Amino acid sequence: METVTETTGKTRVHRGMPRLLGGFFAVALWAFVAASPAAARGVPDGFADLVEKLQPAVVNISTTHIVEGEDQQNLNMPQLPPGSPFEEFFKDYFEHFQNRGGQPKKQKTRSLGSGFVIDAKGLIVTNNHVIDDATEIVVGFSSGRELPAKLVGRDAKTDVALLKVESKEPLPFVEFGDSDHARVGDWVLAIGNPFGLGGTVTAGIVSARGRDINAGPYDDFIQTDAPINRGNSGGPMFNMDGKVIGVNSMIFSPSGGSVGIGFAIPAKTVQAVIKDIEAYGRARRGWLGVTIQHVTDDIAESLGMEHAKGALVQGVQAGSPAATAGLEEGDVIVSFDGKPVDEMRRLPRIVAETPIGKSVSVEFIRGGKQMTRKVKVGEMAEETKQAAAKPQPPEDKKTLAGREFRSLGLTVAGLSPALREKFELADTVKGVVVTAVDPGSEAATKGIQPGVVIEAVTQHPVSSPDDLRNALKTAQKSGRQSVLLQLRLGDRKRFLALKIGKD
Repeated sequence: METVTETTGKTRVHRGMPRLLGGFFAVALWAFVAASPAAARGVPDGFADLVEKLQPAVVNISTTHIVEGEDQQNLNMPQLPPGSPFEEFFKDYFEHFQNRGGQPKKQKTRSLGSGFVIDAKGLIVTNNHVIDDATEIVVGFSSGRELPAKLVGRDAKTDVALLKVESKEPLPFVEFGDSDHARVGDWVLAIGNPFGLGGTVTAGIVSARGRDINAGPYDDFIQTDAPINRGNSGGPMFNMDGKVIGVNSMIFSPSGGSVGIGFAIPAKTVQAVIKDIEAYGRARRGWLGVTIQHVTDDIAESLGMEHAKGALVQGVQAGSPAATAGLEEGDVIVSFDGKPVDEMRRLPRIVAETPIGKSVSVEFIRGGKQMTRKVKVGEMAEETKQAAAKPQPPEDKKTLAGREFRSLGLTVAGLSPALREKFELADTVKGVVVTAVDPGSEAATKGIQPGVVIEAVTQHPVSSPDDLRNALKTAQKSGRQSVLLQLRLGDRKRFLALKIGKD
């Protein structure tokens, strides 16, 4: 089974259970497996001078956690070779398993990760998952010196954390570089603490940019083939100028060891988060106040767009910057603050990176015409989300009378009091309700079910089956092969394009 693994070393089983991330798995677990490093390649010159300069600023991070007894039931003592440096490390932890009299309710466990110093006064950057739930954090330097660390702040959405150690002497530190200028094929170095070995250097290239692996809402990873393993989490990725262009965070692996596919958070993202943490104690993000979904080829065709691009506005939150600016459901946002929105996933990241309070131009398509509005970016609250639609619940098999539209595979009816009661529709809901779905139709395949309300067709409101019929005829006369339906189910809305068949 292929997995994406958070590259911190952890012994806690409850942290080690796979967590589904859109087809990938993130596992924060110490594992002893045979690694399969990426194949080595020859280089014109060595990296020794660069490593000698950078390595003192890269640190090992050891954290202590409290694990409840119920979370330990699947732990097994790793099979370690005699004299292994890890033998003593795990001895105390697994000692209680030798007694069959039961398990303690709480147990201290240790995790290992990496980090790097960014100023002489002791600020250290690492991953949030390295220090998550830690009761104690200790930073180890290449000189053998260890210092206790305090958490300054963290951001789970980008997996960034900022620590602080107190030192009477200035500490060696490294600087950030411009991750936007990193090109595919550029050489990079990774320094970290894989498997607790400490001070390990590997080299590779930038394999890809802008990777979205569904680890979070702002995925924009740099992919590398520089071998990184568990324990490398939070360590720096350097360019050949000795600047940090990324923070190593995850690996894609069938075994848990490196296979040459690693992911790093771009320095640009990390710097923005750190700046906010230092100033406000938390990360602040721009907010537009819309829910969005992908523009598929059939949705683009139904809207008269030449190509599928942009983010389709599914809903606009009342009182939000988007509502104030006049954005509406069904608008397709194609540019924000002068930055193109080629696909849906880019919009949340662009908005989040925009300074709060800044007035920007939003370009969107409405009714086949490109329009522009000015919007003042707000601040995203923790509970506010910009996301795609949630999956629809299972289909209700019961049907009610209505007018059949074979071209769509649907039977619909006006919103009578009886239908409102049956499908629990509020008096404020407008449109026509689906009472039956042809099981062999495209509508059924795409999840439409009885109880779904059709509010608009190709951005034109409908309030009766006749309105729907007229909208279909208009679309057919204009040569459209599909129509865009604005749907509601409960409090959720989404847009869906359906091909128009023959009645």
